[in-house]
Amino acid sequence: MGSDAASVAGIPSPRDIKVHRLMCMELIKFVTGVAMLLPAIEEARPGSNPGIQILCQLTRALDKAKDILQHCSESSKLYLALTGNVILSRCNKSKKLLEQSLSCVQNMVPVMLATQISQLVADLEAGIFSLDPSEEEARKVLSKLLHQYTSTTHSGEEHVFEAIQIAMRSLHITSPKDLLIEKRSIKKQLEKIGEGDPPKRKILLFFLSLLNKNGKSIVAEHTENGSLQHEDSLEYEVESRLKCNHNDAQRDIFNGSRLPDEFKCPLSSRLMYDPVVIASGQTYERFWIEKWFAQGNDTCPKTKRKLVHLSSTPNNSMKDLISRWTAAHGVSVVDPSVQATVGHSWESSSTSIASLSSSMMDLSINIDFSNLSLGTSDASFASHASHSKISNDFHKGQSRESIHEMELERLTRLSSLSWESQCNLVGNIRNMLTQNGEASNWMSSDNFIQKLFRFLKDAHKCDDQDAQLLGCQSLLAVLDECGSSLPYLNDDAFALLTSLLGSEVSKEAIAIFEVLSRHQNCHHKITMSGALSTLLEILDAHSRELQEPAIKILCNMSGSSKIGSLIAPSELVPKLVPFLEDTVLARNCVIILQNLCNKEDARIAIAETDGCIAAVVKLLERDNRKDQEYAVDFLLSLCLQRVQYCQLVMDEGVIPELVSVSINGNNKAKAMALELLRLLKGEFSDTGESYEPEVYIPKPQPQPPTTDFTQPKSRSQGTGIFGKFFSKRSSPTAKRINRK
Repeated sequence: MGSDAASVAGIPSPRDIKVHRLMCMELIKFVTGVAMLLPAIEEARPGSNPGIQILCQLTRALDKAKDILQHCSESSKLYLALTGNVILSRCNKSKKLLEQSLSCVQNMVPVMLATQISQLVADLEAGIFSLDPSEEEARKVLSKLLHQYTSTTHSGEEHVFEAIQIAMRSLHITSPKDLLIEKRSIKKQLEKIGEGDPPKRKILLFFLSLLNKNGKSIVAEHTENGSLQHEDSLEYEVESRLKCNHNDAQRDIFNGSRLPDEFKCPLSSRLMYDPVVIASGQTYERFWIEKWFAQGNDTCPKTKRKLVHLSSTPNNSMKDLISRWTAAHGVSVVDPSVQATVGHSWESSSTSIASLSSSMMDLSINIDFSNLSLGTSDASFASHASHSKISNDFHKGQSRESIHEMELERLTRLSSLSWESQCNLVGNIRNMLTQNGEASNWMSSDNFIQKLFRFLKDAHKCDDQDAQLLGCQSLLAVLDECGSSLPYLNDDAFALLTSLLGSEVSKEAIAIFEVLSRHQNCHHKITMSGALSTLLEILDAHSRELQEPAIKILCNMSGSSKIGSLIAPSELVPKLVPFLEDTVLARNCVIILQNLCNKEDARIAIAETDGCIAAVVKLLERDNRKDQEYAVDFLLSLCLQRVQYCQLVMDEGVIPELVSVSINGNNKAKAMALELLRLLKGEFSDTGESYEPEVYIPKPQPQPPTTDFTQPKSRSQGTGIFGKFFSKRSSPTAKRINRK
């Protein structure tokens, strides 16, 4: 640890820490770990607005932790001992800020880096700061001494000598050199604060006065036991290092037994809670491998080979072995999906950091120093001085937790509350999210989302519709604000939302799906949850408030190859035609058709669906240039595939509208309209056929229709939608296609 700490700028050596060495060595370990990971986190570039905020938050928290260490290496030992409770509070606050920032960052970086961050978060959670007993003794003595010297009476010079002697011995100020260093430290602090902090200045001057008067005598007594001082210091040094390094040395040792490597997840190197086997045959922690897949990876992290599928199977035998081992060694396994701490608001955290910065080095003591003589030879008080009050609260610089923070703290133990209390809590969080959108940035951790989903699942089980509404509204508020930094959601979460689509909270559930459909890494889980079939049923219903988000979900997902494998185009396309006449949804429907158009079965479905192409052509008549652009783009993509599709487009009287768009449309629409006009002209000009399509109604034929367009149809096959091309003997187009 020492070499790592030395390589990080701004971190003092453990030997330079004057007081609170145990706490500082623990903090050095955390600061070093964060500083070593920071370049990799910055390289991962969490570039969304919340990501930048979190990165800045992490950097500031790291700087403030370094300030604590620097303060404990430069300040007076007596002053550091007196403010021990403040330093303890600052260390805990700094640890909490680092923990919060890292918990949010791990949701925005690649999985391999996220596992390292997760381990550091676990170390931060397990970290404990405490005052050294000897330093705590010095604090109590000095605090009592100040209290007595600011009261109307005190115990006299003999008591003063005894008190300062105990404090100096406890803080290892036992040699002339130690005494000189302490006096210089006090003077440097006085120079640093100037006249800006009178209470702190008077305390330092008081300590300097006591040392000037009693220091040499006290040191002389210790000199008689010279070897004792050295042994105490050496013992203190060894004990500090042993305590600080104990956790690192014992991380994989449990009751004398080392954790077997096969029980560790290859991604996180930690004991597995829910082991699963993937297609490569390797076993991973479910949480981490699903997160690996969710980030778009399709290879095995260990073998680096491409996987034939991304599904996983529970490794029950491995889980049984782990359960037996942990039971035998008294080890509890942590669920990584709920390990991350609840995030706090950036506003609240920024305030906390400001508080940490402003009061880091200060001790707020309400004390009347008017009677304190700071001369080198007189440390007495006037007997007629009025009684003054010393505040025993050294935490005045700390800001109180806001109501928001308190509610989130309660959320961490949500399941332990009564059902009524759970509903009230989630309702309060819902109100907090909707009233302050920025709050969602600090609640986007996995743990927060998991707690809400667990509440929603319980509400669904007990058929509590009001609670379901609260849960859905809370989830919608936080997910809608997450932006690109969407937390990880497991398969159960998507299955739960699908089951709610047919309930009283269908509106809220489908709104959540709409938000999730904006993220490509959610498309696979949406399709596997069975939600798409429910969405198709919604299109046939007459609920506008459900149909609109359903269309938008299909639009967002239509570019994914997975949707085509689960929904037959012949089933989807007819359901879209009525919405092509909708001024709001027509554009989304055209985008769906455009994305489906790269497959032959979808093009056939489009061609054989009555009114589909006609409805798209009608969009060219609208004044909305963006709608015109998407319509022309779709028609051009369709016509580029087969000449038969060109004829279908021509039959809808598209030429006048294309000419109009080529003149009045936006730049992109103009270019595509001109290209489509040239394409149509090139297809039919060599046959002498007019641009005005012939209107022809095919005669009934005895043969059944066919949709096989892999071979040109003969005239005898002309009862399908393409029958007009082949049943009219005199048609130049039909003769040309037949010749092909």
